[in-house]
Amino acid sequence: MTFLTRRTVYYLLVLVAATLGLTAAYSLGMSLWEGRPRPWYQALEVVVQTFTTTGYGEDAPWSSPQMNVLVIVIQLAGIGFILSAVDVFVVPWLREALRPTAPTTLSSRSGHVIVCGYTPRVEVFIGEMSARGQDYVLIEPDADRAASLYEQEYEVMEGDPTSTAVLERASVGAAKALVADVADDENASIVLAAREASPERRIITLAEDASATRYHRAAGADVALSPRQLLGRSLAAKVPVAAAANVEEQATIGAEIDFAELIVTRHGPSHDHSLHDLRLTERFGVRVVGAWFEGTFETSVDADTPLEAGTRLFLAGTPDQLDALRDEMAPYVRAFTPQSIILAGHGDSGEAARESLRAAHAEVTVLDLKDGKEVDVAGDVRDPDALRTCGIEDASALIIAVDDDSVATFATLIARDLNPEVQILVRTHDEMAVQNLYRAGADFVQALPTVCGRMLAATIFEDEGYRSRDRHINVVRLPASPWAGKTLGEVDPDAQTNYTVLAVYREGDFLTDPDDALFAFEADDEVLVAGTEDGIQQFRARFEPEKSSQ
Repeated sequence: MTFLTRRTVYYLLVLVAATLGLTAAYSLGMSLWEGRPRPWYQALEVVVQTFTTTGYGEDAPWSSPQMNVLVIVIQLAGIGFILSAVDVFVVPWLREALRPTAPTTLSSRSGHVIVCGYTPRVEVFIGEMSARGQDYVLIEPDADRAASLYEQEYEVMEGDPTSTAVLERASVGAAKALVADVADDENASIVLAAREASPERRIITLAEDASATRYHRAAGADVALSPRQLLGRSLAAKVPVAAAANVEEQATIGAEIDFAELIVTRHGPSHDHSLHDLRLTERFGVRVVGAWFEGTFETSVDADTPLEAGTRLFLAGTPDQLDALRDEMAPYVRAFTPQSIILAGHGDSGEAARESLRAAHAEVTVLDLKDGKEVDVAGDVRDPDALRTCGIEDASALIIAVDDDSVATFATLIARDLNPEVQILVRTHDEMAVQNLYRAGADFVQALPTVCGRMLAATIFEDEGYRSRDRHINVVRLPASPWAGKTLGEVDPDAQTNYTVLAVYREGDFLTDPDDALFAFEADDEVLVAGTEDGIQQFRARFEPEKSSQ
């Protein structure tokens, strides 16, 4: 029963009860106070005459004050019921009659994105598409919600997205892609219907339960995304040590090179100075491999842009070079040593974050309410003793991936009190909780709808820059024999920004200035390169043609 129907029933019940009660009171009053008894049907007629304001006929006037008071009560009740009838019947009817309804079909179109279902994630996704000028059609099965979205000027049509007829009315055959974000089982039905209506159409689904993604793919989805897993990986990528751990692991194997972090603080020697001003390579011989800007690691650092507080430069050099840098800029230079990361919450997000961190050779302690194979400490993240057991006092980062935003906020307050220096990264379900988490002391907060909406846009537009923005660094040693007799400037004239040539090994010597225009490679040289996976591949491609031609 709808709210309007319930309200109508209640109104009618009260009206009947009031009419019967006042009829009995009128009949009794005429007998006791006026001495003019009236049968029930005449008493009912007077009450109805009063309610409808049509007059009283032969009974007026009344001589007793009691009867006059009763008649006044009947009059007021009548006015009340008339006014209530306007609110109960007239206003809803006018609102329903005048409210625009969402269309059930749309004119033919092409190159658009069909979105099935409206959620906070879809709201962010539609905002991303609108910003890029991408046309879309939103299919919403709920008539009231579809009408509301239509009033808000969304490009929406009402219909069941599991119906091939509805999808065809949305021009699925000419669409760029279809995105399904309803219940997991309904998403599978949408995929099947879309495959029947347009076998070649690209289909992307979202699954609340990560295990459902395999069934979406089995139904025919090209891409099946788990929002919580996406958020977990995104949080893990924001931990600086995660990006550096692969470098630490690989570069120390037989290499005379080390890595350090230069922290830019508001009153430090690097603040508001550009890399060009600092001249780190010229003065100390160290090389800038990349930097963290607001939690995001970038391999491209503009040499002319002043460095802001909070920036962390990732440097490479020999131990002597880094020691010289420390002598001048201590305590702003910190060596990369094994650091501990606490992961609170081992659901889909937590599991994805753990896999990403351990793949980067980071030391991870998992804290969860329920004990399990991958759980190191069973306990509540809001319990200071549980956090101490995990090593919060010495931890470099804490990732909070619990389901309750209030729990996450309180845990952030406790963790910040236990270790003022720990980096706290939190996931949240609701955008409204983001500011509270920052106020509680979080360093970085990501909302599920925002991450997922942007990832959907990156998938639709095949935006590799966004999807691989938080990448790990690798260090590889490659033979330089294909370049014998040439300088680095000759073989790599247009050096890419996602890799850095660190050094050259020659007959047991470690040469850290391969950029010197007079430096030429010899047949037995090896070159040490740091970069992202894509960057390393680009660097290899620089000399593969040279190698094949010899």
